[in-house]
Amino acid sequence: MNITQKGKFGRFGGQFVPEVLMPALEELEEAYERFRDNPDFKKELDYYLRDFAGRPSPLYHARRLSEKYGVKVYLKREDLVHGGAHKLNNTLGQALLAKYMGKRRLIAETGAGQHGTATAMVGANLGMVTEVYMGAEDTRRQRMNVYRMELMGTKVIPVTSGSQTLKDAINEALRDWVSNVENTHYLIGSVVGPHPYPTIVRDFQSVIGNEVRSQILEKEGRLPDSIIACTGGGSNAMGIFHSFVPDTGVKLFAVEAGGSGLKCTDKAALHSASLSVGEEGVLHGARTKILQDPYGQILESHSISAGLDYSGVGPELAYLAENGRIIPVNADDDEALAAFHELSRLEGIIPALESSHALAYLAKAAGSGELGDIVVINISGRGDKDLETVLEKGVQV
Repeated sequence: MNITQKGKFGRFGGQFVPEVLMPALEELEEAYERFRDNPDFKKELDYYLRDFAGRPSPLYHARRLSEKYGVKVYLKREDLVHGGAHKLNNTLGQALLAKYMGKRRLIAETGAGQHGTATAMVGANLGMVTEVYMGAEDTRRQRMNVYRMELMGTKVIPVTSGSQTLKDAINEALRDWVSNVENTHYLIGSVVGPHPYPTIVRDFQSVIGNEVRSQILEKEGRLPDSIIACTGGGSNAMGIFHSFVPDTGVKLFAVEAGGSGLKCTDKAALHSASLSVGEEGVLHGARTKILQDPYGQILESHSISAGLDYSGVGPELAYLAENGRIIPVNADDDEALAAFHELSRLEGIIPALESSHALAYLAKAAGSGELGDIVVINISGRGDKDLETVLEKGVQV
């Protein structure tokens, strides 16, 4: 795909930020370009990815799931990365970059708590002061992750404005960064925000897709017919998709949270499906597909999964969807819960509710033949953090 302008994906992306933030973004872009291919930086990042994060993560043939749906299903086991999710790939890269830039303090936002936990892990390991903004609603849904962050010395700051979820946590983190940019790096957790963040996060997460390419060629001697990934902001999706974008024979399915239905009230969407039914607009410094009312005000979003509960999506995903390279689809709360239980029973793997949306699409689409014969599903995280939410919905047997 032709990305024509620096910092933009077609007409999506860009830098829609106050003037006061521009020097910080320019400093970050210059540092990333300077260090991304620096031999010392690459060697240190490779060391941490291998010996701290535990990469490469396995590509697992899910035999019982394959038998049930009549397609050969492989699971990319990001749930086995240290910390239990793909988030550490990006936090390691950005925290090291911050260290090379001379920053001493990390701030971050988090929804499900996985990005906050991954930030806390690298903050502790590298000896950096770390503070994480988290919507107050999410601190209740994910209180175990709050404890994990605090256990590693991170200060968790509950955000009580707006819907008290990820969108509001990002707003507060941006305000902090404006006031403390001299010694602070804002470690964004997804492929969202102003340039250069969508590119930086995608690049650090692309280790997922790079590994899948070599692993599936070794196991099958060819590329998969389809790759399925859940999509909120989109970091795990772009991480596994990026390596395969030029391979037009590989279908890329981005599964959004259908919540309790693709409908809206005056102030809220009952879902988080920005790619599927959103409109073009600006959110958190970038032009992308967002959920908004007729007056351009951001709608509150909904998903049973805290990590997908976001009113926008990464600008590169909006560009790829508009050009037909990725296929936006969705799975609702009930379908995700059913998939959560199914993978637990069939394979002995408890997936995150985020990843369960990707698994739910397998159940919806396998019978139609559109997925082909070999399918890779990104299990972006493990589901221990979601057990309280699932228990509240009732135990399936």
